[in-house]
Amino acid sequence: MGIHRAGRSLFRPQKPVNRDVLTAHRRLLEDIDRRGALRGALSLGALTLLTGCDVTEEEPVQNALRTVSAWNDRVQAALFRPDHLAQTFRPDQVVKPPRFNAHYDPAEVQPVDGASWTLELSGLVADKRPWTARQIYEFPEQEIIIRHVCVEGWDYIGHWSGPNLRRFLEHVGADVTAKYVYFHCNDDYTESIDMATALHPQTILATRYANDPITDPFGYPLRLRTSTKLGYKNAKWIRGIEVTNTFTETFWSGQGFNWFAGI
Repeated sequence: MGIHRAGRSLFRPQKPVNRDVLTAHRRLLEDIDRRGALRGALSLGALTLLTGCDVTEEEPVQNALRTVSAWNDRVQAALFRPDHLAQTFRPDQVVKPPRFNAHYDPAEVQPVDGASWTLELSGLVADKRPWTARQIYEFPEQEIIIRHVCVEGWDYIGHWSGPNLRRFLEHVGADVTAKYVYFHCNDDYTESIDMATALHPQTILATRYANDPITDPFGYPLRLRTSTKLGYKNAKWIRGIEVTNTFTETFWSGQGFNWFAGI
């Protein structure tokens, strides 16, 4: 799917903006800025009133924020459209190599031995036999060219290939009516997604980037790649997949990050 190249906006004025108007209304703009700060203070006050806690007390505030985050997760899940496809892009827009993102530097990545690596399956899965890298790479592949969006504010276009997660789960007899799919990774990272996201047509277990096998800095030999989640939800160096109805905090959700993390 190509990208529409935007031309000049129909709403852009034909003549330059009269900067004297901005000068004359500077006081109004400053007043608006003060109102923004006041709204922030009122929000903090509202948090105090709603929770009945002292905002200087860390634990009550954190509990209140977790409650708000859990509510946000439920709203996002209710709004999620399981068959709605994210925008895709052209091969010439792909960034090579992909941008590295983790909670540590690339130099700290511990290489994975693909020859001895296995994918362990657990939980609500009928066939729990482990998979070798060769078996994973022989599984039918799906290609997607999608945007990676990081919670830090940056993004890039990436070209990913690998088994469609839904097809893989059905192949091993996973209970696709379960609530969660958990990913256990070689760097002790843990992440999970809701089953609706796992079954989304653009969620894959990526083994290739731009037609080449993914390398150590980017999750070799297996990583998650979904079009509907923020970057930190896309687990890398996956060594285990668990299907379950029991929620367990993940690496980032345990530190207060939003769990659903939809985009």
